[in-house]
Amino acid sequence: MYLWLKVVHLVFLISWMAGIFYLPRLFVYHANSNDSISKDRFVVMERKLYRGIMMPAMILTLLSGFGMLYLSNWILLSMPWMHAKLALVLALVAYHFVCNHYRLKFAAEQNKRSHIFYRWFNEVPVLLLIGIVIMIVIKPF
Repeated sequence: MYLWLKVVHLVFLISWMAGIFYLPRLFVYHANSNDSISKDRFVVMERKLYRGIMMPAMILTLLSGFGMLYLSNWILLSMPWMHAKLALVLALVAYHFVCNHYRLKFAAEQNKRSHIFYRWFNEVPVLLLIGIVIMIVIKPF
């Protein structure tokens, strides 16, 4: 059962990360758009990506991760690297909800940030993912 949960975890993590990488890229294009047709199209794309892919993928990633912790009798929680990994995961969850905040700002036509901000904003999940993968594979402490 544990290995099946790990498969589910990885599949939905990949889906979630795809959305986490793509949504801020849409923000870059949205911030650069000038016509109402493009802006309306981006609002729809961003909503569908967030609600239809990112949110379910995040929930299933977290539930399957919790399931793996449960099936391991919580032993993984005694390892310091797991605490660091979970802290990075919490930061990724926070980033996910910050993305929704910006999505809603765009939908309400209240975005005040430039495409350059969103280009930099798009780098945050890369750094978090690198840290998470290092904790899982290398287990540095």
